[in-house]
Amino acid sequence: MSDKELKKCCHEDSMKLRILAIHGYRQNAETFKAKTGSFRKMVHKWAEFTYITAPHKVINIEDPGDIGKADPDIIQSQEEDQFGWFFNRDDLTFRGTRKGGPAIGFEETIKLIEDVFKTEGPFDGILGFSQGACLTGLLCDLQQRGLINISFNFAIMSSGFKSGSLPHLKYYSDRINLPSLHIFGQNDERISSELSEALSNCFIEPMIVRHTGGHYLPATAAQKHDYQQFFKLMLFQKQQAKQLEKN
Repeated sequence: MSDKELKKCCHEDSMKLRILAIHGYRQNAETFKAKTGSFRKMVHKWAEFTYITAPHKVINIEDPGDIGKADPDIIQSQEEDQFGWFFNRDDLTFRGTRKGGPAIGFEETIKLIEDVFKTEGPFDGILGFSQGACLTGLLCDLQQRGLINISFNFAIMSSGFKSGSLPHLKYYSDRINLPSLHIFGQNDERISSELSEALSNCFIEPMIVRHTGGHYLPATAAQKHDYQQFFKLMLFQKQQAKQLEKN
């Protein structure tokens, strides 16, 4: 579908996409909402976002020397409440690059997601950043297998990666038939572009947006067209589905 056709179909209806936003490790709903303000402004005509906080408070700081060294859009100060979706070591820490190990707290996270879909949904899609993007990929696989009581139609993953936790390795055996947008930086020192690309390869027809930056969700003129094109297409599909329901 051409840009002109998408613009026409999406402009004629006040309907918006409803998207569940899943933050990264050591973040929370409020900090992720603040850090994605520019992104939301870029797509506000077509989407609205609901931000939630992970159920597990991060107590142990695995690498205190990391605090403040990276981009300020990535790490919070130690005074802010920090949360995670699951831990992949027995000392209740998490690293996206860690292979093997458990997925402590994952079951509680799945229950939380199911409860949010029930009480605040429905949601058309999910947006995840870093560990949240890893979780989003797992949710896509679980939905395809019918192993989770939620329903959504697309996923957006920024700085995503496949979980290396042993209980999760079984979830990447079949490619996922779901529209997906994958955003990752060529200079990401926390989650390499190779790791993010490996996650995108789990999907049948992924849309990929590469940027020259690091570990953050970019919202500049360079990404604007791709973002808006994806959101317009997802909204068009939602409108078409609603029209079929009426007929």
